[in-house]
Amino acid sequence: MKSWGEEHPDLWEFIKFNVLSNVATVTNFVVLWISTTFLFSSLQSQPFQWFIFDYSVDNGGLGGFLSFLLAYVMAQIVNYFVQRYLVFKASNQISKTIHWYILTVVVAGILSIVLPPYVIGLLTNWGFSLGVAQLLANVVNIIVQVVVNYPMMKFVIMK
Repeated sequence: MKSWGEEHPDLWEFIKFNVLSNVATVTNFVVLWISTTFLFSSLQSQPFQWFIFDYSVDNGGLGGFLSFLLAYVMAQIVNYFVQRYLVFKASNQISKTIHWYILTVVVAGILSIVLPPYVIGLLTNWGFSLGVAQLLANVVNIIVQVVVNYPMMKFVIMK
């Protein structure tokens, strides 16, 4: 495996990025579950609409918004350190690139917070329960994260 990784360093790095991103993915799912089930469950009956964010009661309301937000932030904190030390083995100064990571996280985060109500609405219209629709909306968010984060980490943040 080591020689294959040496022969295909970019592909091996992308594989490691995706495999080790699962640490953040697990963090995301655990925090989302804890948040929707315990922390913010009482806020799911309160609709939340502000700027580009639209979380009706049918989409989890304020509780859903806060749950996705907290899950996202916690996963990104975990992901930064996993990617820095285990995938890219970056030795650059954190202070010189952390602003790029924060910007990337904010842009990807806005996408991740805006998308769920639309995905949830679509899926619940197709007959999925709210819980399953929220889970699948989170899967969509994770795919968006890979598309945004990998190029930024590889070419800007961890360079």
